[in-house]
Amino acid sequence: MTAPTALLAMGPGIAEQLFGARQRARLTALVDTDPGLVAHRLAGPTPEVARALAGAELLITCWGAPPLTAEVLAAAPRLRAVVHAAGSVKHHITPACWERGLRVTSAAGANALPVAEYTLAAILLAGKNVLPAARRYRELRAPHDWRAELAGHGNYRRCVGIVGASRIGRRVIELLRPFDLEVLLFDPYVDAGTAARLGAEQVGLDELCARSRIVSVHAPELPATRHMIGAAQLAAMPDGATLINTSRGSLIDGDALLPELVSGRLNAVLDVTEPEVPPASSPLYDLPNVLLTPHVAGSLGDEIHRLADFALDEVARYASGLPFADPVTPEDLTRRA
Repeated sequence: MTAPTALLAMGPGIAEQLFGARQRARLTALVDTDPGLVAHRLAGPTPEVARALAGAELLITCWGAPPLTAEVLAAAPRLRAVVHAAGSVKHHITPACWERGLRVTSAAGANALPVAEYTLAAILLAGKNVLPAARRYRELRAPHDWRAELAGHGNYRRCVGIVGASRIGRRVIELLRPFDLEVLLFDPYVDAGTAARLGAEQVGLDELCARSRIVSVHAPELPATRHMIGAAQLAAMPDGATLINTSRGSLIDGDALLPELVSGRLNAVLDVTEPEVPPASSPLYDLPNVLLTPHVAGSLGDEIHRLADFALDEVARYASGLPFADPVTPEDLTRRA
């Protein structure tokens, strides 16, 4: 069987992070490609990229992949499939791709694993009130009655609310099973029976916020989910509760959240914000009750090789004439990030 011809298309420096020596060897064994040729743009490409694009049956993409517009597809007459070695495909898969009938797959499931692990750590640390306690310890630098000060905290029968039964949300619920926690779930597409099978109690969003000491957001970024956590939901959260966001900044009304954090009534673990990087003057950088991280919950470092391995598994399926293990359809994009 002749190996399919493939082209890598992603942002500068991404291919070097994605493919280690083992992955590069497997890549070249599976497809006819030049791993040193990476297309950073496909509209108005270099002659070398243009030739590779014209002969490519398969595109392997990752972060920073250029949009596959109708113009680009016209220059790729043999293109049949796109394997995305990252999460969302919304940034580069255009309507023209579906009109062309391209097969698309994504490593979103693989990328969900480190996000869920980050979230688990954040939930358990929030339950112990670790962030404020650590800062206060730094201030006191002396013996103190910590049992008395932290009497209202701990992870026994703590109520945790999961917003969104996405891949990540479901994985978080799975990771929480060994712990003595009460888990609530809000997702308009999940019924009570499904929630129970996942290991959670189905509730409305307002009830989830009112009952949970920790609220973790895992819904997709869609027009309908913009600012789904707004002033009313934040006001419903108990004093001292923690809000965790590893999804997208737009899901939380930042103007409503900031006063709650500045007052100290709520705590937050924010891996994503709106805008993506807060302005230098933002109080979020210095508030003692906020853990602000630079969108690192997803795959990084050696975790990126997991994405490559998943993508190469999908390439192997394609080369063998098998269906993708995790295909993406146009309908999926109305409910996925």
